[in-house]
Amino acid sequence: MADLFIKICGLKTERDVDAAVAAGADAVGFVFAPGSPRTVDAATARRLAARVPDGVLTVGVFRKQPLDEVRRFADESGVRGVQLHGDEPPEDFAALRAPGRTLLRATATRVGRCGEYGEDLLLIDAPDPGSGKPWNWGAADFTAPAGHWLLAGGLGPGNVREAVTTTGAWGVDVSSGVETERGVKSPDLIRAFIEAARGA
Repeated sequence: MADLFIKICGLKTERDVDAAVAAGADAVGFVFAPGSPRTVDAATARRLAARVPDGVLTVGVFRKQPLDEVRRFADESGVRGVQLHGDEPPEDFAALRAPGRTLLRATATRVGRCGEYGEDLLLIDAPDPGSGKPWNWGAADFTAPAGHWLLAGGLGPGNVREAVTTTGAWGVDVSSGVETERGVKSPDLIRAFIEAARGA
């Protein structure tokens, strides 16, 4: 579907960002959570985000980090979206609300609708986020949330079309599925993923 929302996450280089933007990504993500091979600092994210046109959302990804740290990284990097990927309560989303800022909630828990915690976009991920391990989104008991939600976890060029068709996802998010090795993106795979997703 032409209006499918596509986020390419875990970008670390100019080449990766340029490839994602040129291929038609709607959002690009920069990981600030510690301990990931995709983690970047605020200065790197600011430099990369400066290459991104206004029509593409730049997102900082955080996991179980203090609110002050989230605010500092968001401000210093200049990202326009903040994604919390842990068990942060609704109060954290309310505290991070700011003019022009898009809030994303990532969870492996099945929820009824986007917006329950005050988020603008909901991301349904695999139980082991960032691992590239797929989960059974095709199960008969999987119920898609209402509203603007992105499917993530184990997606790649070879299965994203089936995933979107099966779940009816409003959008998709990929990181390891467009890598040649852990933490190293492939422009060719980024292009292939977006082309396959758009063909769903």
